[in-house]
Amino acid sequence: MSRSERSPLLLAGLLATAGVAHFAAPRSFDATVPRALPGSPRAWTYASGVAELALAAGVALPRTRKAAALATAAFFVGVFPANVKMAWDWRHRPTALKAAAVGRLPLQAPLVMWARSVANGTEGQA
Repeated sequence: MSRSERSPLLLAGLLATAGVAHFAAPRSFDATVPRALPGSPRAWTYASGVAELALAAGVALPRTRKAAALATAAFFVGVFPANVKMAWDWRHRPTALKAAAVGRLPLQAPLVMWARSVANGTEGQA
């Protein structure tokens, strides 16, 4: 399997893993939901988990890959405020946790670019 064939599957795996994590350990995700959003944090946690699972399926399937990868890029941009909130909320935690929270922020850009590259790389699909 070539690198261009693996990339979408790796992205789908990342999304699926994150989606499952939203259901397996929702409390850690609840804490990152910005307070400005209406409704309960748990509803947003579950909704984002469902979205990640749906995006994973879409990216994994060649017929829906382009649209799902573009939606994934938008999703990564959309969840950035939650990562900012986490970094802010964790500013007084131990150094390792604080570094992990702050370190997530610059990772969003490569994730967005990865999703866009999957969308633009036709990799021989119709």
